[in-house]
Amino acid sequence: MIKGLGTDIVEIVRIGEMIERHGELFLQRVYTDQEVAYCQKRTASYQHFAGRWAAKEAVLKALGTGWAKGIAWRDIEVVSFPSGQPRVAIHGAVRELSERAGIAGYLLSISHCRSHATAVAVAVQDGTNLKHPVEPQDD
Repeated sequence: MIKGLGTDIVEIVRIGEMIERHGELFLQRVYTDQEVAYCQKRTASYQHFAGRWAAKEAVLKALGTGWAKGIAWRDIEVVSFPSGQPRVAIHGAVRELSERAGIAGYLLSISHCRSHATAVAVAVQDGTNLKHPVEPQDD
């Protein structure tokens, strides 16, 4: 059962400027170590950082809380299966709020072009839709 839907779009240049202006402080505040490592390994790293930014925003919209109630950027982590399919791992306040709302997890789609990155998140009640035959990669 669908419990919520969220979408977001962001200009890649905006994320790139924040990374250039604030460097490690920005990256450590917004992204987990695993997300930073994943994005930095990619040729167009700013596109991947922007996609993860949009995904985090989309998850919060699907949750229905926005940035309230002690939520931190790193409470939402985007990890990828070897196939490239993104998956959401939730931590901290987002995990607690999701459990209270009866959300078992989130389905996620991310896309980007040269100028924009977008993401759609679906909050689901039944966790069976979240299982995947291959575990996420650790890079």
